[in-house]
Amino acid sequence: MSDKVSSQIEIATIAGDPTTDPWREFRQVERITLELTQGYKYSLGKYSRFFIELENRRFMATRCDACAKTYAPPRPLCPSCLQPTTWQELSGEGAVETWSVLHFSPGSNADVRALETPFVLAYVLLDGADTLFPHLLKAPPEQVERGMRVRVAYSEGPVQHPIHLMYFVPVSTYEEAP
Repeated sequence: MSDKVSSQIEIATIAGDPTTDPWREFRQVERITLELTQGYKYSLGKYSRFFIELENRRFMATRCDACAKTYAPPRPLCPSCLQPTTWQELSGEGAVETWSVLHFSPGSNADVRALETPFVLAYVLLDGADTLFPHLLKAPPEQVERGMRVRVAYSEGPVQHPIHLMYFVPVSTYEEAP
């Protein structure tokens, strides 16, 4: 193994008959580990108001006036009747319908890498909404149960993605906070 390439894992020769193998010149392989970083701009488009209002500590959903369904996460068109929706503020309170305890973080960005495992991903039916909103619930996994009342809380520090401006906490925890 060469010490001139710091990302090199190994150099190996893949087995093959050297007398009849047409690929014999290509049997020596080098494996390396590379870390890639990519920056890009992405528009949040029709969902932008949801994220802008999170910065203002307001939780927004969309409502279809034609069929009276309210969607959180918001949807620009009602999936039931395909009518455009309108914005509606929700209280941010709701009940846990189901949840999962994650013992591994995918590490997709700095916000996610900073989460201590295990953490809880809860599907919450927000008061006034007709759909479940999946998001982080900051509560001990052993205390989470179906029907548990939760509330949206807002991050104090900067975040990498605006969805991390919010998370759920048990209502009792939220009421105890100063």
